Parts: sequence; C-alpha cells; structure tokens
Amino acid sequence: MPPAHRTPEAPLTALDKAVPGDAGEVSLDAVGARGWNVLREDVPLPVAVIRQAALAHNRTWMRRFLADCGADIAPHGKTSMSPFLFDLQLADGAWAMTVGTPQQLQVARAFGHRRLVLANQLVGRSAIDQVMRDLRDDPDFEFYCLVDSLPNVEALATAARRHGLTRPLTVFVELGYPGGRTGCRTLDEALAVARAVHGSDGALALAGVEGFEGLLRGPTNAAALALVEDFLDRLVALAERCDAEGLFAAEPVLLSAGGSSHFDVVARKLRAAKLGRATSVLLRSGCYITHDSVMYARAQEALRERDPALADADGGLVPALEVWAYVQSRPEAGKAIAGLGKRDVSHDDPPVPLSWFRPDGSMARPQPITDGTHATRLNDQHCHLTVPESSPLMVGDLVSFGISHPCLTFDKWRALYLVDEAYDIVGAIRTYF
Repeated sequence: MPPAHRTPEAPLTALDKAVPGDAGEVSLDAVGARGWNVLREDVPLPVAVIRQAALAHNRTWMRRFLADCGADIAPHGKTSMSPFLFDLQLADGAWAMTVGTPQQLQVARAFGHRRLVLANQLVGRSAIDQVMRDLRDDPDFEFYCLVDSLPNVEALATAARRHGLTRPLTVFVELGYPGGRTGCRTLDEALAVARAVHGSDGALALAGVEGFEGLLRGPTNAAALALVEDFLDRLVALAERCDAEGLFAAEPVLLSAGGSSHFDVVARKLRAAKLGRATSVLLRSGCYITHDSVMYARAQEALRERDPALADADGGLVPALEVWAYVQSRPEAGKAIAGLGKRDVSHDDPPVPLSWFRPDGSMARPQPITDGTHATRLNDQHCHLTVPESSPLMVGDLVSFGISHPCLTFDKWRALYLVDEAYDIVGAIRTYF
C-alpha cells in the first residue's frame, strides 16, 4: 500500500513530453478518464508507455521467484525513480526500497518511504547531516548505507555523535574487486572496516555485508558466471569471518547483492552462508519490473543457459516499456528516419523496432516488424533505421521501439503513460531524476 504521508504529484501539462497542447492540467488519477489512445494519435509522439499486462506479469514472476528461493528484495529505485512503481513493489512484499544518491533518498523520503537502503557510501556534510537529522527526528525511519573505508566510518561515527543520535547508524561493509567500483578490495581490508564499525562505541552498527556483481564481465556467459560465483564466495567468506568475531550487531544478518542479471546466482550463493545466527538474503534487482528488449533480454538468455526451467517459468520476464515514434522521413530507398533519439531512449544499445501501425483506418492493430528493419544510429531526436527497399513504412506511420537498460530510458521522461493491450492510456506515472 502507498505510504500514509507523501508529497502530492504535479498534474500533467503541455510542458511534459507527449501531453497534448490543449490538455490543460490533468491530475495523474484523471489521465485515464481523458480517453486518449496512442494509436489514434491522441497524444504527440514520441511517447513512452508501460504495458500494464506485462508489468503485472513481471511482478507476479518475481514474487514467485522470491518465494521459491527464500530471499527478500529491496528493489533499486534508481531504475524508475517513480513513486508509483515503488508502491507497487512494496505492495508485492519488498522489504525496503534501495536508492543510490542523496537526491534519490530525498525523493523516497518525500513520498513517505520509511525503510531505505542507500547502496552507496554516505559522503559529504550536507548528505550526512540530512540523514542524521532524519534519524534523530523520525523514530520510524530505518536507514542503511555502505562503508568501505576507515575514514568514512570515522566521519559517520563523528556525525552521529554530533547530532546526538540515540540509536546507531546501521551500515553494510561493502566488498568490491580489483578494477571495480566501490568496495574493499580484499577480505582483510573489509574485516578491518567491520572491526572499526563494531568499535565505534555504538555510533554505528554492522547490519551485514554487501557487494555488487553486476559489472563483472567475461568473454562468454560461462566465464562471467565463474567471476560472479567467485565474488559471491568471497562475500560469504567475509560474512563468516565477521560472524566468527562477533561483529554483527543483530540478527538476522543481512547478506545483500544482486543486480538484475544474476539474481538467481546471488540467492543460491548467499543462502549457502554458514553463520552462527540467522541470516536474510536481500536482493536489490530493480529492472525486472519492466525488463527490456536488449540488455536484460540478453541477461535472460544467459539465465536460460544456466537454469532453463527458471528462465522459462510462466513465460519468463517480458518487456513492458516501449517508446512510440512517427516515421518522419523516407529519404532513401533503404532508409527511414523515426522521430526519437538520445533524448528519449537509452543508447547503450540501439532501440529495437517491434511493431508498426498506420493510423488511416486500414489496420486493426499494430503489426510486428519482421522484415529486417533495424536501428543503426541515434541523434538527439532522430533514429536512423535501415529498412528493406520493399518496406511498407511510410511517413506518418507509428513505430514502437523496445529499449535497452530501463534506467536510462526512464530518466528521459518526467511522465510515462500506462496503457492496456489496445494502447488505450489508462493512467500515468511521474519520475523524479
């Protein structure tokens, strides 16, 4: 259920992308009543949409996976930065929401969320002081962050004492790997940080250990899997050493990792930890809720290699996020230009043309694109398509695109529409990047 206290969301206006110029102000809960439809050209394109049926499917899929593997989840809110989607994930049983920056933390707080994981180090006077004030003034606020250095431990402990906290700041020791992002590079370094947390005279409390395996890459899926498994084995070893020294403050001890590519491996590996107290495996996958058509589609193919039954269970995860655009030019026989670009979609990989529709009444529904049409290049607001010379695409046709890396498409849009399978617009969500 949505939190009881939350910041009101601004209505849609013509200042938002894909809102008709004559719409006036439309509250989010009144968008569905406007009767807009994407295929009827009721809204200007490009337009980003989330298919409700696919969204519901992915939510159900993840709920079943978590129940089967016995893990909890604190989905990474930076995927969407949408309080509406946060609420859906919490309604599905998420243990907490995860954020990555002080600004994201402030958004989650403004929308009433009380248990938050900052999957990053808390650094800098302004951010540290804000967290300390929130912890001091709101006894219901639960906050967790990462530490990977002795100076950061000391800075946080000093700030906690200065603000007169009557409860400790709860932290994870982060384990990293050479060449990676943050995180202690060796077990001995991580253990020294854990000891410093334990020795902070109650200013800090060690809640668990944490790592992020999502950037480990190999020349093959099998090679990447070996790197991920080795890293997770080291994370388990760190937890066991901390437990042997009595460094954890309470139980269950939280063992956390899990981007959106290897969440199954994380659950399996971390559940195997042998500690002398109860543990809880906490995944932080965020992209599952909308999935995508490229990056995480590839991750699902890798999942299919290592666990085909899981990858195909209930049809697997499906892409829910699409961006629709017009064909605005056919300047050459084998080329079309669509009206979307880097300002509208992520560009880790080119978007994937999925279907097309001619809005002149000649088509009952969109038709799949299966003729080899593909996106080759993006400019700020143009997508270069290579098409067969016989392609039926004409100027004014609508094309739907699947995207790669949902995080970097969500942050292009202040508002996205929820649509049914007929592309009737049934609602809207806001994002806060």
